[in-house]
Amino acid sequence: MAAVEPSAATTGDAPISYSPAAPYSARLREALTALSEACDSGNSNAAETASFTISDILDTAAIVSAEVDDGSEDASRPGASEELLREVLEFLSRPSSISNQMALDALSLVLPKPVAKLGAQMGRCRDVAAAILKFFVSNCSPRDMLSILCEALDAPMELPNGLSSFVLLLDALAKVLTLIQRRYIEQVKVALPVVLKVMHTAVSECVEEHGSAAVDLFNAAHNIGNAIQEMCKSMLDKNKDLCAILGLYSLQNIALVSQSRQQDILSACGSVIFQSFNFLISSGFTYLGLLTGSDVTAAIDKLSKSDAEEDADFVEYFSFAMDGAALSVVWTHMYDDNDMSKYAGEQLELALKEVQGNHMKKWEAITMLKHVLSSIHYPWIIKSHGLNLMLILAGENHVEEINNHVDFTCYAPRIFATLKAIESVMMAAPAALVRKKAFVALKKVISMVPSSQRFDILQALVNNSTSPSLTAILLDLVREEVSRESRRADNDCVEDDGFRGSGLPRWASHALELVELILRPPEGGPPCLPDHSEQTKAEINSELSLHISVFCSIMPLRVQRLAITPAWQLLLRI
Repeated sequence: MAAVEPSAATTGDAPISYSPAAPYSARLREALTALSEACDSGNSNAAETASFTISDILDTAAIVSAEVDDGSEDASRPGASEELLREVLEFLSRPSSISNQMALDALSLVLPKPVAKLGAQMGRCRDVAAAILKFFVSNCSPRDMLSILCEALDAPMELPNGLSSFVLLLDALAKVLTLIQRRYIEQVKVALPVVLKVMHTAVSECVEEHGSAAVDLFNAAHNIGNAIQEMCKSMLDKNKDLCAILGLYSLQNIALVSQSRQQDILSACGSVIFQSFNFLISSGFTYLGLLTGSDVTAAIDKLSKSDAEEDADFVEYFSFAMDGAALSVVWTHMYDDNDMSKYAGEQLELALKEVQGNHMKKWEAITMLKHVLSSIHYPWIIKSHGLNLMLILAGENHVEEINNHVDFTCYAPRIFATLKAIESVMMAAPAALVRKKAFVALKKVISMVPSSQRFDILQALVNNSTSPSLTAILLDLVREEVSRESRRADNDCVEDDGFRGSGLPRWASHALELVELILRPPEGGPPCLPDHSEQTKAEINSELSLHISVFCSIMPLRVQRLAITPAWQLLLRI
């Protein structure tokens, strides 16, 4: 055994030093002995020094064990990490240690992080590390352990073993939360920001080979939700703020889990997400409130009612809650034939029927899906199912006649944002089927806009288009509207309703203004074309010429020359 200087327990506060050649296990035993002696003599400074030495030994051993090419033959040999952890667990399990609160407090302050790092190694390290953390949770102050574990979780995540170590810490934190007896909300507000930060980091850094560990981490986060749910149940007067926190936490996790782009992780997380639905139901959330976003708004408003700055900061940790609400509906729709979601599917079906029967709620539900479609975080398969859900919400027939009697003003900005989100899928989706589905959804949603305001929406989309191809698609939709209006006027045989004082049909007049806007941009310069080559200009001229020709064909002969000549002149200047 390596030579050891006299311990701090017998020489005051002098640090413990060892020969560099001393094996980790021998150094650990000597440090544990020094801690025991310091605690027996009541020397708190020496006990603190010994505990930090123990922590350093475990932390160094964990680093060496994780480095495949390291030259150490002790810490890298099979079972070395487990041996060190068992030394610690054996020390803690001694009757003399259990009765010595000074030793427990000193070790609980510094060991959770290195113990979790060692627990991420192969073999039975995880079980032994979990037993050590459980010992601390059971024998130390829950409030102290909550702060200690949150500090350990706030450290940078080191892959690949970082995921497994954080799972151990999250499991311990969940156990701590179940032991909290009072001031629940205060303790939850300390824990959740750290937990969500870990989740966000894990999702952003996980790759395919981390699939199993990532799912374990998501399950550990779910255990945190279980602990909060138990808090809610234990309160005689159910605290609505705590329930709101649980609901928002569940939605945030659903959004974070849905950001996993690895197919195996995403598939395995289906069960994790459906487990979160239990939290939503117990928190008073409904599928109707999730479809329209009203439950999320109510929960955020409830937590934001206080003027305290810390409350406002706390709400910001649920920045993906709206995404989670839309995603929870999309996930249920994706798995509607799965027994696991049978109850959820039935509840969603009832909510969909209610929304489809109320045009205002229908608009709210459709605009909620923009959170999924516009985000770059979610995989295409989820966006594809989001489009399926949007088409179901939109329905099939007579939407225009209904919406003509609706005050559309308050929905216009959200509808515009939703249409832009659909455009992003239509232009960027790698699968042709998804792009086609997005185009169908775009036309469907535009058709739902009251005819009196539909052109304003289309014009805004054209003005904000940066793609010539998209501009041509939108212009074709304008052409269809002009043709539809012309047919309606002919069928009604009411010429005065179809013409303005200038003699042009209303939509035709708007369309010509839009063509001029495209050919002569307000900011000056040439039209937005993919390329200024002669071939490209000829192709674009041909396409725009076709649209203008169609406008000519559906207008009365007596106004064709008046309206079309300026447009052709502009076209020829390109």
